[in-house]
Amino acid sequence: MLNSDSFALTLSCPNQPGLVSVVSSCLYEASGNITEAQQHDDTITGRFFMRVVFTLQDRARHKALMFANMEKIAKQYQMNWHITDRTRKKRVLIMVSRFDHCLVDLLYRWRIGELIMDIAGIIANHPKELYAHIDMQEVPFYYLPITPETKTTQEEKLQSIIEETQADLVILARYMQVLSSNLSQKLIGHCINIHHSFLPGFKGAKPYHQAFERGVKLIGATAHFVTSDLDEGPIIEQDVTRVTHSDTPADFIRKGRDIERRVLAQAVRDYIQDRIILNGSKTVVFGD
Repeated sequence: MLNSDSFALTLSCPNQPGLVSVVSSCLYEASGNITEAQQHDDTITGRFFMRVVFTLQDRARHKALMFANMEKIAKQYQMNWHITDRTRKKRVLIMVSRFDHCLVDLLYRWRIGELIMDIAGIIANHPKELYAHIDMQEVPFYYLPITPETKTTQEEKLQSIIEETQADLVILARYMQVLSSNLSQKLIGHCINIHHSFLPGFKGAKPYHQAFERGVKLIGATAHFVTSDLDEGPIIEQDVTRVTHSDTPADFIRKGRDIERRVLAQAVRDYIQDRIILNGSKTVVFGD
């Protein structure tokens, strides 16, 4: 269970011998009991990455000591680190446009307890009537229509919603508006997008129809962190599925929807379980 009585520590730093021992000893001195531990040495950049899940013998007594110990070794070893209290669910905002398959899938996985998170709101650039068939279970709905003239004003409203709801993560669940560079910069590491991914790449209108016309044999999807470079942020999750000469454009779209749902859900799961660490233009994603 994600919301168990535990903490998740993620960190990165320049690699050197003994780091696993240093971190383990730090937690042990605060009466920490490690239940999961994963690490990765990036031999290209020379950086070390680690994810540790642990419990404390007495949270009230030992939590402050644990943070003090981490601050001490973080300074000594130049660590970027973050500790999450896993008793608190991540708060997410889901943004959607006309295509609602990813929204519906996330709501379903949330409702059955597969994605253990709090949905702080759904934000759309279409009116709520378009989504009348969806059971949103009283999740707050925000209608923010976008035009070239209103984009700046609506993004200011969006930023206010993010702050007011204390959202940890913004999910672009096939939200078909490009975020401004300013907003993208503010959301680095906290905004996930999903888009089709083909070899070769097809951009613009009707990408699945373009893929059909070129006779591709694989179609796929990519979930990544949003940056100011459109669809070029650090990749979290990808997958592909086969298509054949007998598939129609409608088949391409159907298979594309399936893989988009699956890839986005996995990326969100990795985020809410603190499995992702940024590594420059890439990510380190520790599996479950």
